[in-house]
Amino acid sequence: MHTIPEYARAAVLTGPRDIQMQSFPVPEITDDEILVKVEGCGICGTDVHEYKHDPFGLAPVVLGHEGTGEIVKLGKNIRKDSAGHNVVCGDRIVTSVLTCGECAPCTELPGRGNLCEQLGLYGLLPDDSHYRLNGWFAEYLVLRPRSTFFVVNDMSFAQRLLIEPAAVVVHSLERAKSTQLLKFNSHVIVQGCGPIGLLQIAVLRTYGIEHIIAMDANPARLEYAKSLGAEYLVNIADYPELAQLTARVHELTRGVGADFGFQCTGVPQAAANLWKFIRRGGGLCEVGFFVNNGECAINPHFDMCNKEVVAVGSWAYSLQDYPETMDFIRRATGIGLPIEKLVTHCFKLEQLAEAMEVNIRQEGIKIAIAL
Repeated sequence: MHTIPEYARAAVLTGPRDIQMQSFPVPEITDDEILVKVEGCGICGTDVHEYKHDPFGLAPVVLGHEGTGEIVKLGKNIRKDSAGHNVVCGDRIVTSVLTCGECAPCTELPGRGNLCEQLGLYGLLPDDSHYRLNGWFAEYLVLRPRSTFFVVNDMSFAQRLLIEPAAVVVHSLERAKSTQLLKFNSHVIVQGCGPIGLLQIAVLRTYGIEHIIAMDANPARLEYAKSLGAEYLVNIADYPELAQLTARVHELTRGVGADFGFQCTGVPQAAANLWKFIRRGGGLCEVGFFVNNGECAINPHFDMCNKEVVAVGSWAYSLQDYPETMDFIRRATGIGLPIEKLVTHCFKLEQLAEAMEVNIRQEGIKIAIAL
């Protein structure tokens, strides 16, 4: 039986680039709450933005939303997870989105909880006098009433760390499929080979897309993209002019341009460039901008109207994306895609600031905290 301590440590972001280890009482949970002993959590690009600038104004805050852990105390009213599976103490879980259930998107757009006007994630919630342990960069996490979570006992630690970011690309794939432009023989370009871009490549290959063009400036990440299913690698450093880069894309796509593209960088200029790479009658999905990184300019005539390009945005994920995400990870592993190798570094909780800096320097791919 797990012995629950009186206090638990948490890595608290108190201001830009200022993380302090603090201890908080482990609260007695109510009949509708869950206490989780954290096993680990990946560092997301959103965590890095918060660490550098606190754009959401959350500090002081316990970050971390790509986490997993073990249930050590279960409110008596909770018997099943969000997929309807039985849940008991000792189960390993991951969490999904928190929605208000009352705003216009929640009440008028069934299945699109990701558009909730009050969308919440553990690790991106304001400090709370009761829920001090409300992010995964802590020794324990308290799940409040109406939380969404899934039992993932059959998955490895690395696979569990990848569920949350993988849900992002599963959702973007569904958004892309809504255009009816993705075919088995499509030429698809993925801009950016960070964790999201690499997972985007893996989910496309698992879906059956063979002609995937990976685009980045990091040779090591491009090589990893190849192992995940990319057929062509384009190092943007080799093409200093946009015209040269566009010409290279045309060389790889029968001279017409990509059938579809996923923008996974969060760089405004890259977002503008992607329109140039798309063929007439093609489409694109904007995945990369989870924070405001600025505006970009496109030519509505040449880039959109004249080519009849279909564009969709993709925002986070919904609760319904999680079961499919877990199936994706199992299937990708089953066909031999080395997605677990995305997790390149693990740090201790008290090393979170160092881990953030390693992430900023792009010295690995998915940086994680392991307790």
